[in-house]
Order: sequence, then C-alpha cells, then structure tokens
Amino acid sequence: MSSGAPRGNGQDVRLSRGSSLSDFADKINANPGSLVQEMFNLGEMVTATQSVSDDTLLLLGEHLGFNVVIVSPEDEDRELLAQFDIDLDAAVAEDRLVTRPPVVTVMGHVDHGKTKLLDAIRKTNVVAGEAGGITQHIGAYQVVVPHQGEDRAITFIDTPGHEAFTAMRARGAKVTDIVILVVAADDGVMPQTVEALNHAKAADVPIVVAVNKVDKPDANPDKVRQQLTDYGLLAEEYGGDTMFVNVAAKPGIGIDDLLEAVLLTADAALELTAPIDGPAQGVAVEAHLDKGRGAVATVLVQKGTLRAGDSIVAGGAHGRVRAMLDEHGNQVAEALPARPVLVLGLTSVPSAGDTFLAAEDDRTVRQIAEQRQARRRAATFANSGRRKSMEDIMREIEKGETTALTLIIKGDGSGSVEALEEALFKIEIPSEVELKVIHRGVGAITESDVNLASASSDQIATIIGFNVRASNKVKEMADRAGVEIRYYSVIYQAIEEIEAALKGLLKPEYEEVELGTAEIREVFRSSKIGLIAGCIVRSGLLKRNAKARIIRDGTVVADNVTISSLKRFKDDATEVREGFECGLTLSGYGSPQVGDTIETWEMREKPRA
Repeated sequence: MSSGAPRGNGQDVRLSRGSSLSDFADKINANPGSLVQEMFNLGEMVTATQSVSDDTLLLLGEHLGFNVVIVSPEDEDRELLAQFDIDLDAAVAEDRLVTRPPVVTVMGHVDHGKTKLLDAIRKTNVVAGEAGGITQHIGAYQVVVPHQGEDRAITFIDTPGHEAFTAMRARGAKVTDIVILVVAADDGVMPQTVEALNHAKAADVPIVVAVNKVDKPDANPDKVRQQLTDYGLLAEEYGGDTMFVNVAAKPGIGIDDLLEAVLLTADAALELTAPIDGPAQGVAVEAHLDKGRGAVATVLVQKGTLRAGDSIVAGGAHGRVRAMLDEHGNQVAEALPARPVLVLGLTSVPSAGDTFLAAEDDRTVRQIAEQRQARRRAATFANSGRRKSMEDIMREIEKGETTALTLIIKGDGSGSVEALEEALFKIEIPSEVELKVIHRGVGAITESDVNLASASSDQIATIIGFNVRASNKVKEMADRAGVEIRYYSVIYQAIEEIEAALKGLLKPEYEEVELGTAEIREVFRSSKIGLIAGCIVRSGLLKRNAKARIIRDGTVVADNVTISSLKRFKDDATEVREGFECGLTLSGYGSPQVGDTIETWEMREKPRA
C-alpha cells in the first residue's frame, strides 16, 4: 500500500450526499492527498475538493475497510435544523390538536376532464360568491361546502395531469389525504389512469373515483366500474369500499355528490388533525417569478399557524412573509393547517415540493437556507453525471470527440422545470450519447443564461424556454454567440424534439440491403469493352453502378465488384427488373462464367429505434 490512507475495521463513517475526499479525510483523520492517491489506484481521477457521487464514496469506503453511510436528505435536514433547536417531529399534546380540512389531488388521464372538474368545483363553492367564481391560478385552493348541517372546507392541489408530470403527481400525493381519480365514462380506463392509480396506491391514500362525462350519449359508467375492479378498486355498490360518483363537469352534474363523497371518505378512513400552535411547517406546492412581485410561492400549511411578518425558509429560499394571498387575490392575515396561500417576500424561488418552516428570526432562516443551498449544490454537482475514469478519458481522446446534448432549462414555474427535466432524463437513448442539464431555473431567459450556454466546457448549450421568452436584447446576444433558444408550451413537443435531437447526434448506422440477383447465361468478348455477361434477372432488380458479389456453386468467388455498365439490347439502362434479360460489364472482376450468380446490394442508413 503506497499511500498513507488509514485502514478501517468496519467502522461507520457518516457522509452527506456530494461530499468530497477532504470531507471523508476529516472523518477518518487522514491526509486528503492519500485518498486522492487511493482513488487513482482504483482507476478514478478525483481532486480532494471535488464533490463525488454516492457510489464513489461507497467504493472508497469499502476499499479502505470503512462502512460508509450516506445520510439521507431528510436526516441531513433534521441534523441541520437540530443545530438551531428546531424539531419537526416534536410530539404535540392531544388537547392542542384541531380537526383540519382534507387535502385532495385530482388525477387521471389527459382529456378526461380534470381541469373542467376543478373549474366546476370552484364555481359551486358557496363561500366564494365572486362573479363566475373565477380564481387566479396559485396551484392550490380551498372551497367550503355545506355537509351535515355545517360548513366544511376542502383543499384542492391543482397539479397538472399531463403524463410527463409524473414527478409532480407523485409529489401531489405526498401532501395529499385523498385522491380523486377522474375517468371519462365514454373512454374508460387509459394508460395514464393506471399510472395515476399506481401513484395514489404507492402514497397509500384513499381514492374517490369521479366517473366524468356521464351526459355524453356513448357514456358507459358501469364499464368504468368493471374495468377498475381489475386494478383493485371495487365500488361500494358492488360490495367494495371505494366510492364512485357519476359527474358531468361541463353542465355541473354530480359535483355536490362528489364533494360529499370526499368528506364521507375523509371522516370514515382518516383522522385529520394538526396542531395550530407554534411556528408553521408545510410544503411549497408551486413557485414562480412574478414580474411585479418577485419570487412568489404557494405554500400549504401542515402544522402550526403561518402569519404575515413571519420569517420562513423553503428549501434553499428564505425571506419574511410580506403578504399572504388566497386564491381570489385577497390578503390573508394567518393560515391554519391545510390552508394554501400565496406567499410574497422570498429572496429566491423554491422548488415545488420543498418543505418550508417559519423560524424566530431572519438570521436563522438565512443560515438554514445557505446551508441547504450549499449541500444541494454539492449533491447536484456530484450526481450531475458519472465521473470519468482514466480509461474513459483515454477512449475519448482517441475518438477525438464526445457526443452530448447540453441543455439549460428555464420555465414559468419550478414544478414545470423539474417535471420537464425528469421527463427528458427518462428518454431511452443509446449509451453513446449523453444528455446534460447544466442549469435549470424559473423566469425569463437572461443574458447570464446565454453566457453560461456559450461558456459550457463541452459544447455550446441549447436553451429550452418552457412558457417563458427571451427579450430582443438577449436574442441578439444569443445569435452573436451561436446559442440556440427553443421555445415550448407543450411538454410532449419538447420531449419529442429533444429525443429526435439526441438520436440525430448518433453516428448513422448502415445496413446492407439486397437489391436483386441475376444468372449469367452467356459470356461475350468485346475488343473494346472486354468481357460482357449476358444475364437474366432472377429476383429484385439490377442497377448500374451497384455493388455486387459473384457466387459460383454456392461460394462467393468475388466481393466488392461494381456493375460498371448495363444494357437492354443496344440501349443503356439504369436498372433492369426481374424476368428481363440484359448485358452488363463488371469492374473489379475479370473472369465471369456461365452459371455464375450476380448478387447486387447497397448500403442504406438504418433508422434509429
């Protein structure tokens, strides 16, 4: 062992994601340089301060005899908060718990009427009483409905129902108490219906099925009930425990019955309580950059009470709550558990799904946010791509190039950006091409995005704008730098075009395609031309200048021969089809014989799967 790295006897070493060799060295009282040498011996070139992947840390630990434990993000966060005497899981006395409204997510197949159903629910809200019940989109809203003589609130999380937003749907289920699964009565169970159902089951939440579009002439609600029994959802009327409600969102049929079913399910299957004392905790459902108001986030309070003026931290963003707005744009003084509000006053845009909490002062939330950002940067850098081994680097030097598509993703909301990125990384592409996302962010495309794209070490990056645009000044700058900006408003289109671009980066693959065969019937000698083969085409066709091979008694006697001239009687021909006779000369082969078979072929580009 040439290096001076200490050896362990199975001792545990706790390391966070994205740790460097220096962090590892600190834990085992070693010189970082010795760990760099150990990694070199293992075939990886890593610097002492570079964030490395979890796999690299585990490999090095095993090599040195240490049991490396990668601390999960949740545990990492708990340890961080414990430094500030914040315990997210502190027990609460039962007499301080209050009943809270259920949080509902609407899922289902695209075009089955999820958005129309959410609109219909908003319009029937008895409390809103606003013209047309129109609300601004904040990613979540609350309605109040009469139920058994009292007004009851229900919170809806408005996650997009698009197939590529799987990540957001799954995240919706994490904060969700009940899922409404929308299935069109005229269409039945579709692939995304099953996908949504699997997410709800994985989150272990009760499901209420809304059989939509029952007003259509070809609607068959019973068929939907029967189809869903195959997936473990048995309707109450068939002796099961899942409530099915027939609705028609456009005319507003069955909406009250659906809301009642949600409340009955909540009362029967769930005990929905939360403490209202103490600092607020919860989840950022959606966040974006507003032109006039800066970073705004829709947060769902899960514990405690959020008040205007509170200092909060959400993921790596922090700030003081300048104002809280409800879904109608009205100011709210405080938000109790299960209440979604739009929060103004954050310094940056958090990611959708980030946990938020209120703390005593601005200094605490700033320190928590800064440490979270540093850890997130390290983890992102470590896992942004597999570290290249020396063999990889040598191979790339020999090839003289690497094939990669480098992207910068900008979008209107953090949920959209995250979902688009996740969908892109799910594209199935061969191993010889690589997709890299070097930056993702919320808001318009800026000059710094163009600078980053043009300064990318591998190649100029392409900027993807999802529902955002670049100003004329930024466009001119991008043109000068040769940076391509692509705009999308539909996620499917972005996925299809980027998939095509990735496949276009591949070197073309060619395959040999047989054109036809001919039998030599006679061989003529010409003083001007040389030997002329008189043939009959047995299959396919013969083309002038086509490649050919000569087969005699089942054995190839000449390969890589070219049909240099082709005639039908005395006329030149470009091709001769099956059943016709012709005369031809061969370049690259000087002794054709009667009975030989000429097999012609050409190389064609193989379409990528």
